[in-house]
Amino acid sequence: KLFFTDYGNAAKVERCDMDGMNRTWIVDSKIEQPTALALDLINKYVYWVDIYLDSLEVVDYQGRKRHTVIKGRQIRHLCGLAVFESYLYTVNSDNLSILRINRYNATDVQSLARLDNAKEIRVYQKRTQTAVRSHACEVDPYGMPGGCSHICLLSSNYKARTCRCRTGFILGSDGRSCK
Repeated sequence: KLFFTDYGNAAKVERCDMDGMNRTWIVDSKIEQPTALALDLINKYVYWVDIYLDSLEVVDYQGRKRHTVIKGRQIRHLCGLAVFESYLYTVNSDNLSILRINRYNATDVQSLARLDNAKEIRVYQKRTQTAVRSHACEVDPYGMPGGCSHICLLSSNYKARTCRCRTGFILGSDGRSCK
C-alpha cells in the first residue's frame, strides 16, 4: 500500500495500492493541513502531523482507533516524521532540532541534535526493514520487471501487478508492452 496526505480542497490522509487503484480515505474529518506522515509497519498504524491544528495524531490502516499523541504550539513547526520502537522522530524547522517524542507518553519529548536545513528524517535499522519475498514485479528471464517493458507496479497484493509506460508511450493491448 501507499499512504499519503492531501490538504487541497478537502484535507485527508489516504491509502491506495501501489498502482494507484483502490484509493481510500482513512482520515477526512477534523483535519486541516496534514504534512509529515510515518508508518508503524509492525502494528499497522499511520502517524501524521497537522500543522494547522498543532497536533500529531495516529490511526490504524483502516482509519480506526484515532487518537492524538501530542497537541500544542510545539507541533506547528514539525516536518518529517519517522517511527522507531516507542518513539517518533521529527524535525523542528523553526530551530532545526531533531526531536524524539515518546508515542505512548507525550510528556517525554527530547531535543537530540541540531542540523542545518533538515526537512525530513528517516530511521534506518535492520529491524525496520521488512523481509523481501518473491513478488509479481520480479525481473523475468528477459530482464523485464514483471514482464513489463517499462514500469511494473504492485497491485492489490504482492502477487498482482500493473504495467505502466514512461511519458510519451502508451500501453499495448497485451497489457505489458509500451509503444
